[in-house]
Amino acid sequence: MTESLIGFAAVLFLVFLRMPIAIAMGIVGLIGYSQQTNFKAAISMAGRLIIDTAQDYGLSVVPLFILMGLFVNKGGLSRELYQVSYSFLGHMRGGLAMATIVACAGFSAICGSSLATAATMSKVAMPQMRKYNYADSLSTASIAAGGTLGILIPPSVILVIYGLLTETSIGKLFIAGIIPGLLGVLLYLVAVKFTIMRNPNAGPAGERTTWAERFAAVRGIWAVLMLFFLVIGGLYGALDFWPLHLTFSPTEAAGMGAAGAFLIALSRRTLTFSGVMQVLIETAHTTASLFTVLIGAWVFSNFVNLAGLPESLRALVSSTGLGPMAVLVMILGVYIVLGCVFESLSMLLLTVPIFFPLVVSLGFDPVWFGIIVVVVTEISLITPPVGLNVFVLKGVVGDVTTATIFRGVTPFWIVDILRLALLVLVPWLVLVLPNSM
Repeated sequence: MTESLIGFAAVLFLVFLRMPIAIAMGIVGLIGYSQQTNFKAAISMAGRLIIDTAQDYGLSVVPLFILMGLFVNKGGLSRELYQVSYSFLGHMRGGLAMATIVACAGFSAICGSSLATAATMSKVAMPQMRKYNYADSLSTASIAAGGTLGILIPPSVILVIYGLLTETSIGKLFIAGIIPGLLGVLLYLVAVKFTIMRNPNAGPAGERTTWAERFAAVRGIWAVLMLFFLVIGGLYGALDFWPLHLTFSPTEAAGMGAAGAFLIALSRRTLTFSGVMQVLIETAHTTASLFTVLIGAWVFSNFVNLAGLPESLRALVSSTGLGPMAVLVMILGVYIVLGCVFESLSMLLLTVPIFFPLVVSLGFDPVWFGIIVVVVTEISLITPPVGLNVFVLKGVVGDVTTATIFRGVTPFWIVDILRLALLVLVPWLVLVLPNSM
């Protein structure tokens, strides 16, 4: 156990020295594994992992979902989603911020990336909120918080990676994220209302739209609804009826989603040859980055497993006499602290190999724990000092200070903590849908 803790501390030290997390985990894992065995065995293990990762059919779901999200972005679907949300909510105080959150939830359902959701919706929603003199703190906070839904509402790349790391059903993880995702939307709307109650001038009312305009806006999102139904419906057998009889694996669902998003973007004439090439290059770049982090995480995981950290943690927990819920609360506390200095994927890959065996041994459901981990990870995206969604917004909206954005998101991460507590205390909210599959 001592060697594992030293290795964990070494990874943290290297990350604080600005070394990429993938390289830090890979180097520490390689050195630690060679100390436990020998250098030749460590090199052989790392080489085998690289080859297996490159050839793993299950991992092909990752670039396909990334490709789908990029084609969705090119298709301009974010504007239609925002217009629908605005037509129903924009006339209320804080309505534009609420519309932004609802639109982020819809965009998340066909994108799967929090950073992409935040960056895309900022270009759509920020000009409208500035038009109606919204406070910059509320405007940017609603985009940053709404963007976090991208890693929970299916399809989610983070949930895919968790499923691959822990050999948990990706289909069950996807459907388990629906109710917590919708609960997050509801609580974010409450956070907007709270902000408006404290400062009514932060979110003036917009223009009221007619029912005819609302129905017209709803008709404009047919492509979004079709794409979501194709991916999620095919994954869970909702399309398994005559004459279709379509049931997809996660990889097949991702492929159908990418093809559907491409056809939608093509039909809207928003794609050029250079645009397609840009999407393909960005997909390859993002996939390569994710795979590099995955390989580093697996090398580090092999080291801590060989060093006996999971067994030592289980023995330590047994000796202390703490109950499973007390142990879980301690683990969540570690996640919240790490979330202040780590970005979401790095935190997931660094901690899941350590905590997952312990959590399962305590009798917790792996699907439920996956959703809990993702919700904690969502919180890290908007908490100081390293809230990635905040810094993405800062890059897009350069004239708003980081302090202003962090001040605005405070009510949002507070309700996120409340949601986390609710999901921990009432596991039924997470497990009711996957258990009924």
